[in-house]
Amino acid sequence: MSDKRSLTAVERTEDFGSAGSRRVLRSGRIPAVIYGKHEHLHITLDAHEFTYKMRHFSETALLKITVGKKKHECLMKSYQEDLIRSQIKHVDFYEVTRGQTLRTMVSITLVGNPIGTREGGVLEQVLYETEIECVPKDLPETLQVDVSALAVNHTLALGEVVMPAGVKLLDDVHKTVASVKTVRAEVAAAEETGEEKAEEAESEE
Repeated sequence: MSDKRSLTAVERTEDFGSAGSRRVLRSGRIPAVIYGKHEHLHITLDAHEFTYKMRHFSETALLKITVGKKKHECLMKSYQEDLIRSQIKHVDFYEVTRGQTLRTMVSITLVGNPIGTREGGVLEQVLYETEIECVPKDLPETLQVDVSALAVNHTLALGEVVMPAGVKLLDDVHKTVASVKTVRAEVAAAEETGEEKAEEAESEE
């Protein structure tokens, strides 16, 4: 596992509550929780290390968190940020168990140069994430979808996407992932949207 997705933490056994969290933050650390299958572990993270590395994290990036002599494989589920101070205030992790399936959302990344764009069409990504099921070792950071064969005025459905080995799709196979439209169709759609907004504005008056 990349060092960029490894964190060193300290178990937090006291000084809980909002006042305690403020003291933790003032000391240069971030309060966090690792939620396990049956129990959860309170920890603190080095604020500088976490802030530096978090740009490499995604919802499906497996992280290794070392607490004392024990290592935990986790997914980062959420974090609280103070935008005014540009400070991470709290982080929630979910511990995964090797060999046990998990369900999560994964982002979709389009790859390839569609045939349709070489014929004057415009590629449009419609779906940006989907739900999958797999064991932790098979969890992709992103679902790469090849759109090279997509022609003008054609769409690619989710059911046509080849899933990586060990990954099961849980989403609606009829959802559109991407399409290639002619420039004329794009302009017509934009004009139609503009007309609808104008009509709404007139009706409000």
